[in-house]
Amino acid sequence: MADRLAVSTNSYHSYSFEEALAGIAGAGYTSVELSSVPGWTEHVRRDASDAELDTVKRQVADAGLDTISMSGHSDLASEEGIAAFRKALRIAKFLNIPYVTTSTGGHDDSSTGSVEDQRREFLAMFGPLADEAAEAGITICIETHGGLSSTGAKSAELVQAIGKPNVGINYDTANVIFYGGVRPEDDIAAAAPFVNHLHLKDKAGGDQEWNFPAIGTGNVDFAVVFKALRDVGFNGPVSVELEFQGEPWPPLDDVNAAMATSYEFIRQHLPKAELP
Repeated sequence: MADRLAVSTNSYHSYSFEEALAGIAGAGYTSVELSSVPGWTEHVRRDASDAELDTVKRQVADAGLDTISMSGHSDLASEEGIAAFRKALRIAKFLNIPYVTTSTGGHDDSSTGSVEDQRREFLAMFGPLADEAAEAGITICIETHGGLSSTGAKSAELVQAIGKPNVGINYDTANVIFYGGVRPEDDIAAAAPFVNHLHLKDKAGGDQEWNFPAIGTGNVDFAVVFKALRDVGFNGPVSVELEFQGEPWPPLDDVNAAMATSYEFIRQHLPKAELP
């Protein structure tokens, strides 16, 4: 059975897929969240052929890892983004990946219409997409990542409005600070019943400072988050995501060291039997 504790290959932004897999496995992890985000970290190309996807599958297995989720961020507030996300779903189906994470796209900008107008348009476009994912056996995890889903509380309201059993929240413990201006310790309770995927991300520096270091070296109180999720019986993937201080990314050896530090902290404070 695959370990629920994984690492997003986005943590190796600017490095190759092979370097990401080697670093993740070398730090002790046995599960991975693949990143397929065009224009950012596209370790798995959206237009990959079946042969290329077979290679991806082999590379993951050769590294001693199991793929348990995939980051398929797309602008789901646009027709182009919907089409791009369908490609992500096709990849997930081919690779037998049960969870796909994504932001909503769009933003709370009055120049593009009211927030309610944006929300209504998003829901109209997203519903059929969720049904397609369900037919493929895929669960969509809407990330706390700004706009309509900037906080756990907003994301919970959005997921309830969507009303699809295969749609929940990918709760990012640091994004809610950066994008939503709330503390995860205060926000998690509203989101917890709807969380189906967790991005384990720490936060250092000011709230609006891009600074996401090794787990355990920032200021997020993970014990509060874990308890809230355990209390509702959460059993989805827990994926580590390190984004440091943005571009340029740290040297590869430093990324690998941060990944190992994160693993040691998590296993010390959160044994396998106690994963939320």
